[in-house]
Parts: sequence; C-alpha cells; structure tokens
Amino acid sequence: MNVTVLGAGAWGTALAKLLLESQHRVTLWGHDPGHLDEMRRTGRNERYLPGIELPSQWRLETDPAKAVHDSECVVVAVPSKVFREVTRCLENYAGTVVSVTKGVEHDTGLTMCGILRETAPRARVAALSGPSLALEVARGIPTAIVAASTDIQTAPRVQELFHRPAFRVYSSTDLVGVELGGALKNVIAIAAGVSDGLGFGDNSKAALITRAIVEVRRLGVACGAQEETFSGLSGLGDLAVTCFSRLSRNRGFGERLGRGEELTGILASMVNVAEGYPTARSAWQLARKLKVSTPIVDEVYTMLYEGKNVAKALRALTNRESKAED
Repeated sequence: MNVTVLGAGAWGTALAKLLLESQHRVTLWGHDPGHLDEMRRTGRNERYLPGIELPSQWRLETDPAKAVHDSECVVVAVPSKVFREVTRCLENYAGTVVSVTKGVEHDTGLTMCGILRETAPRARVAALSGPSLALEVARGIPTAIVAASTDIQTAPRVQELFHRPAFRVYSSTDLVGVELGGALKNVIAIAAGVSDGLGFGDNSKAALITRAIVEVRRLGVACGAQEETFSGLSGLGDLAVTCFSRLSRNRGFGERLGRGEELTGILASMVNVAEGYPTARSAWQLARKLKVSTPIVDEVYTMLYEGKNVAKALRALTNRESKAED
C-alpha cells in the first residue's frame, strides 16, 4: 500500500519505520527541510529518536500536496496545535486518514478525528491510540494498541495495515472514547510527574492514577464514549505507561515542574511536544461546559494556566472532603 505519514517527529518516524518493515511504500512528510536533509544524510532522526537506525527506502517530502498524492492512506502525526492547519491539504482526499495525535482542540472541543471530519470530509477516518512510547516501538519492543473508527470497515483495515508480531493492534468502534482516553491521560501524566518531582512515592501515584481513570471515564461518557473503553488499552493502559515511564514526555514535563523549574523555561527547552499542556486547558473548558467534576484536571489547569503552586495543587487533592469510592 502507498502510505503517507505527516509528521517527522518521534511518533511519525517510528510508525513510518514500522510500515516500511511491513513492505508498504512510505512517504514521510516534514515541515523542516534541514531536518529531512539531516535524516537523508545520516540515516537517523537523532532529534526525536536517538540511536535508531532508519531505513532508506522511504521518500522524504516537504510539500504536503506532493506527499499525499496517490496515497491510499494518510497517517497524521503532527502536534495538536497545528493539526487543523496541516490537514487542510486533505480537503479533497478520499482515502483513509488515521490520526495518531492525542489532543483536544481548545476553541471547538473537538478531538483530532473531529477536526478531520471538517478538513478531510471525504475521507474514511480512524484513530490509532494506546500505550505506545515511540522509542520502544522503533526498537521493536512488543506493544499493543487500538485502531478505532465509527465505520465498521475502516477500523479492521487500519488494524491490518499496522499489525505486526511486535505491534499488536486491536479494533474498536468507540472512536470518541479511544481518542479522549489518549488525550486526557497526558494531563494526568503531568500531575504524576509533579508528584515525582515533589518526592512523593508509589502509593501516591497509584492513588492518583486510580482516581484519575474515574474522572477521565466520567468526562468521556459525558462526551458520548462507552464506559468500558476506559478500562482498555487506550484508557487505563495508556494512562499507566504515561504516568510511570521515564520516557514519557508529559510525566517528565510535570517532574520538572515539581522540582521547581519555571514553566516558560521548560516549554522553551523541550524538543518533543508535551500534549498535556494544551490539552489541560481544553479538558478544563470541556468539563466546565458539560458540568463534569474533574478535580485532577482542574488542579493541573490551575498549575499551568493560573500559576498555582504545584505542591499546594497536589495537596488540594489529598485534602478533599472524604467520600465513598465511586
């Protein structure tokens, strides 16, 4: 199959490598010509996937229109803040589009596939999400993930496209649940990182994750998702790996906050995007709109956007009024 991957960051590069290993013909699009030239010259993407030898059979392209021409499937792996802009090139595209970006658009409250319905109205849309750290996928470490689409024929097609012995793909029709699980867990991972940075222990993090899945599920169901989705790979699975892994950029972002670094300095120094930062604002706004209680999301929002002291924010969670477990 001819497949185009939009986004030459860690996740886009890892998935392009995976698809090439499955004998697909792959075009990898990136916005930075200098970065793509470096990849051609060195056979590596040291900026995003250090130490990984990359194949040479793919085509590297900086023109999005040329990149998607004759492509049977487009995989979108760009940051959520530029997702709408980048996917405008798909206005007349009638193939399959797979979003692997985890976020919620602030102004509209749309998930990435919600954006695709506007920017690629003729396409068959799906999401690929789950506990999948890009560097581990690039190394061939066994991973399980979910392909979701409201079209019962599209999810199995995406499943077949990506499935490999070390990359097990399940399918789901709960597109909104799979997308929200992937987006909201990044916000929780920032809180988990703050907990690490403050020197809290594993008991604290386990409690945080357990309570977090409750509010993620609560908000997801209010958006029309199926409750059981949040107990699966795109919910609890993705939440667990993002909150515990040393490779998690959102957890690392929160850890730096917990250690006392300034937010502006952290943002300026990060090579990879911590999607939990913009998603915290979107999730906070969405919860207000739907009148859903999200105490952990609320505290992360106040840390990031209202300057609340991180220690006070986490203490506010532990000092909440006693109640029955729900």
